Amino acid sequence: MNPAYSVIFLTTLIGAGQGLFLALFGAELAGLGGQRLAEPGFLVLGGAVALGLCGLGLVASFFHLGRPERAWRTATNWRSSWLSREVIALPLFMASLFGWVALQVDGRGGTLALGGLATLACLALFVCTAMVYASVRFLQEWASPFTLVNYSLLGLASGCTLATALAAWAGAPLLVPGFGVGALVFTLAGLLSRGLSLVRNARLKPKSTLQSAIGIRHPKIAQRAMGFMGGSFNTREFFHGKSAGVLRSVKWAFLLGAFVLPLGLVALGLSSRSASLLALAFAVQYVGLLAERWFFLAQANHPQNLYYQAVS
Repeated sequence: MNPAYSVIFLTTLIGAGQGLFLALFGAELAGLGGQRLAEPGFLVLGGAVALGLCGLGLVASFFHLGRPERAWRTATNWRSSWLSREVIALPLFMASLFGWVALQVDGRGGTLALGGLATLACLALFVCTAMVYASVRFLQEWASPFTLVNYSLLGLASGCTLATALAAWAGAPLLVPGFGVGALVFTLAGLLSRGLSLVRNARLKPKSTLQSAIGIRHPKIAQRAMGFMGGSFNTREFFHGKSAGVLRSVKWAFLLGAFVLPLGLVALGLSSRSASLLALAFAVQYVGLLAERWFFLAQANHPQNLYYQAVS
């Protein structure tokens, strides 16, 4: 597939926002049994950042629409479309998150109930976003439980890394160790899950071949032309045009940037109590996740590319 940068920014931004909120709400819940770990001021700051990330993701999604003024129609097919469900789940999460932040500012209570509602909307959004891709059965690289697991773990990893950096920067020392451990755990889990998905995808055998497409069993068939002299919607939308070498380079780049380097930077930041290192860890991880999401989209081999591999 040809990765759309609007989708790349949408999924990585809202994923980080979702992970950040869950970390913040977890900190609020952790203070119920004793010492208050998270002050309302910090929760407001973190909630505002999470809301901003989701808002930026929502803006990015409009660049993927041919007719943005008709965006509301994307929600009308919610009975059968995961995309429609995602379009509904994102505003619901943002609205409940905004209400949670507003109650933190007001200070009159009720944050736990609304935070629980936001958590349900957040988890539903993880499912909807991942299922947009996992439900496409003819794209074997996407049609896997790993898609949902990876989307969730990577969002949690980036959100916890950001929460750690915010806590260190905003002077909330009681929260830094817990957020940091969460960042390390979810990043390690994401590395394991993403690595297993790469191994799985490398072993896939295409269900369709040139031989099955045209009904000829000869072992050596090569396409010389796609039937016309120039490109088309099919060649632009469903094939990225990059070489196998580029894909390999991006794969190793995102493994390093999204997982290995952040693990080291978070560990160093925690040991040295350096807010700068923790902020750098999030920045590096987010760039790595951009590369990971590009690779995820590009790796999917659409069956139509059997017919549009080469221009004569």
